[in-house]
Parts: sequence; structure tokens; C-alpha cells
Amino acid sequence: MAAYDYIIVGGGSAGCVLANRLSADLHVRVLLLEAGGGDKNPLFAMPAGFAKMTKGVASWGWSTVPQRHLKGRVIWYTQAKVIGGGSSINAQLYTRGNRKDYDSWAEDAGCDGWSYRQVLPYFIRSEDNQRLVNAYHGYGGPLGVSYPINPPPISHAFLRAAQEIGIPFNFDFNGAVQDGIGHYQLSTRNARRSSASRAFLAPVRGRANLTVRLNTQTLRIEIEKGRAVGVTVTSGSATETIRCEREVILSSGAIGSPRLLQLSGIGPADALKGAGVGVVHDLAGVGGNFQDHLDLYAISECTGDHTYDRVAQPHRTAWAGLQYLLFNTGPVTSTLFETGGFWYADKAARSPDIQFHLGLGSGIEAGVAQMKNPGVTLNSAFLRPRSRGTVRLASADPVAAPLIDPNYWDDPYDRACAIKGLRLAREILRQRALKPFVLAERLPGDHLNSDEELIDYAYRSCKTDHHPVGTCAMGAGPNAVVTPDLKLRGIDGLRVVDASVMPFVPSCNTNAPTIMVAEKASDMILGKPPLPAAAV
Repeated sequence: MAAYDYIIVGGGSAGCVLANRLSADLHVRVLLLEAGGGDKNPLFAMPAGFAKMTKGVASWGWSTVPQRHLKGRVIWYTQAKVIGGGSSINAQLYTRGNRKDYDSWAEDAGCDGWSYRQVLPYFIRSEDNQRLVNAYHGYGGPLGVSYPINPPPISHAFLRAAQEIGIPFNFDFNGAVQDGIGHYQLSTRNARRSSASRAFLAPVRGRANLTVRLNTQTLRIEIEKGRAVGVTVTSGSATETIRCEREVILSSGAIGSPRLLQLSGIGPADALKGAGVGVVHDLAGVGGNFQDHLDLYAISECTGDHTYDRVAQPHRTAWAGLQYLLFNTGPVTSTLFETGGFWYADKAARSPDIQFHLGLGSGIEAGVAQMKNPGVTLNSAFLRPRSRGTVRLASADPVAAPLIDPNYWDDPYDRACAIKGLRLAREILRQRALKPFVLAERLPGDHLNSDEELIDYAYRSCKTDHHPVGTCAMGAGPNAVVTPDLKLRGIDGLRVVDASVMPFVPSCNTNAPTIMVAEKASDMILGKPPLPAAAV
């Protein structure tokens, strides 16, 4: 029977970081398990390729349960099923959030060691920034971070339009100030996606003490006498148990990690019994505290060919491919959402609570009526939801999809702020700077203006921003699942390291924070002292 020192369950962003950092100690044997396949398809490397990869072979194909505060809407819920996880199929936005996000982890959730000054060095350690080196940024790390190569003119007009309504320009959302509008930093290097798989895992795949198994689904964690001692997995038609001598590290994400814990009999006793699972360890917080960013959007028709809608035409697709292969330029180098920013719906908020993503096309979102000209999309997401949802099992069958319930808009405050964010997006698109580019608003449409009309539009069109967190939250409270050193409460030899441990969702895209969590966790697991706190 095979045995390892560390078994990492889940080859997403956190899992790839852990595989790199833990296997750097050549005296330990590390196994990384991933249910999905490899990322050799060229579309994974192309920045614009994510638009083709978020369904099908790279996704689990899950959806939410009907959302009772969204008139029963069922929302497609993309969860990556590929090595690199979300970092292999996302829009590659490298955002860290606000310093107050992490200070709140430490002060409000009791997560000692996770304040902004204490986590910033781990962001910097990962980073290979194309332009910046200062108190907030570094270079030489595994993860490529760069700015957009050639944003089209409408992107620059958008920056001016936002400034016309009073939102200042910001060159670096990850620096001293988050507020403002600008071009995002991207997890790309040399016009190629810098996923966690390519940045952290690929360079160390040859280490003799690291084993990577793809297309291998973990069915349960094996618990003996209150300790995690291994995992049972299936690959093809074969099922086996793999022993672990030090720690099982669960890194399957905010949906996958609570799901596997519950399949292993770890979670709220009543929920486990209701799903037909025997209770091994009654832990109330598992699968609770679910938080996500809900996205609303406005779409305008352009006056001409200002975005990338027509690149889908065969001759334009061929030319775009040649531009990319020969010159590393053109539409394929775009993440399609490379411009945006952070501002306020609630003017009393402690930090920005709305995030904008400028989408360079209209076909990016579902349900858009055909327009004569290309379109432009402006997404707005409320960043600090008060609503909390759950991840539960539908049954004890490990193949069954989980019951994903973000419980969007359970708190009316979330709805009110989201509608304010949508109004801001519409206002930006109507500014003078965009007049040469924007013909007219098509969604929601100029005829919809009251809160009631916009709420009804949101019911029909809203979507997830794919930022689930919190379902195995760390902290000191009664519903905390893991301690601040990410050890599962009540079970030895088991940690959780991924976005599920975040007690509150950060006010940003969540890939960079997830990588930071894994960087910090790797030092904890190896018994290294934490990096010195930043001076900023």
C-alpha cells in the first residue's frame, strides 16, 4: 500500500502552491491528487481562451439550488475540474483586496497572524511583477503578474468616463490605495496565462519526492481514532486507499472541501444524517458561512467595431491567431475583462464595496439579443455581502452534485447596494468620453429606471462572479471549522488550505488571496517561522 508524508487533495491554485513549497523539502514524500485532467490544450495558455474553457471538460457542471430571493433562479456555477483549478480557466485578474479585509480576519474573526501586514509578505513572495518593485510588490517569484498588452481605445475612454463621474484613476489597485479606476494587473507572463499549474507546479514536476495524479477523485478521508490517516480514491474503475503519515491537506475549494468533509462524516450531524452519511465528527460550521459576489451588468451597443465581438468570425479568428503566434499581440492576448476598478455603493462603507469589470464584447454574457454592431459590457459586483449560504450533500453518493446555495440577497442590504452598483455602471457608460464609442444602452434598457424595474431585471440576468469562500472558515468562534493555523478542529492530521478557510470574502477576485493563503500555510505545515510583517 502506497504511503506519503503529505497528501494534498485538490490540484487547484492552493494545491499547486502547496505541492511546490512542501516538496522543496526533499526529505518528505508529497502526493497531489486532482480529479480533473491536464492543461495541455493551447486554449488554457491563451489569455482569451478562458471564454471557451469554463464549461465542458474543465468544469464540474454544477448549478445552484433555486435561489429563493431571486425568484427561484438557478445559476450556473462553474467550478474548475482541471489541474490549476480556477487559475487555469479564470479571467486572470490579479487583485488582492483591501488591507481592511485582512485586518477584519484578524480582529473580527479571531484569526491571529492574518492581518494585512502579516499576509502582505506572502503576496509578494509569490509575485514576479512585470513593472513594480516597492513595499507592495516584488519580482522573481513563481507567479507572473503583468499589465494588459494593448487595451483597445474604448478601454481608455472608459477610464476617462469613470473619472467624469468622480472616480479617480488608480495605477495599482494592489498598492497603498484600492479606490479608483484603471487597468488590472493580470496573472499573465509573456502573453500567456500564468496559472498556478504553470507557475508553481510545472517547474517542479520532476522532483523525485513529488507525485501528481490526475483524473483521480477522492471519495473520502479515512479517519482512525480521531486522526486522518489517508484517503480513498477512484481512478477509472479502480478504487484504493492511500496512507498518509503526517497530514492530509484538503485543498478542493469552497465547494469541494466542505463536500469531501461531509462525505467523510465530518460536518453538522443533522445534515449528515439527512444525506445518509454516518457521523464521524459533528462539526457545525462545515459547509456554512458561504459567501460569494453576485454580478449585475449593463450592455451597450457600440457605434462601430470597438470591441471583440466580431473576432468570432472565421477570417478574424484566423488573423487573431496569427497575431498571437507571430507577434504576441492582438485580441488573443486580452483577458476580455482587463479594465475596471473599485468604488462605493454605500458611501459610509469602510472601503470600496463595488467592483467593475469592463467586458470587451456583448456575447460574453448569456441572453443578449442580437445587435447590429458589437457591444460592450460593464459588470458591477457588490463586494461585501451580508447574506450567508451553505454547501450540503444531496446524498451519500460521492458522484452526486452538491447542493450549492449561496442564498443571494437574503439580506436586503445586499440587494440595495447591488442596484446602486448597477446604476453606477449605467452612469459611466453614458458619459461624454464614451460617446464616440457607445450608441445606446441595450440592457437593462433606457426604459427601465425604477428600483423595482432594475431588481426584476437583476432577477433575470444576475450571475456569480465565481468567488465562493468561507465554507470551512478559520477563526476562534463556535462555528469556526479550522484554527488560524488551518488545522481542522477535533481531528488530528487534517488541515484545510484554500478559499474555504477565509472567514469573510475579500473585496476582490479571489485567486490571488487563495495563493497567499497557501503560501502562508506551507510555512506553517513545514514548521517555518512566519515571514516578518510588512512595514506599510
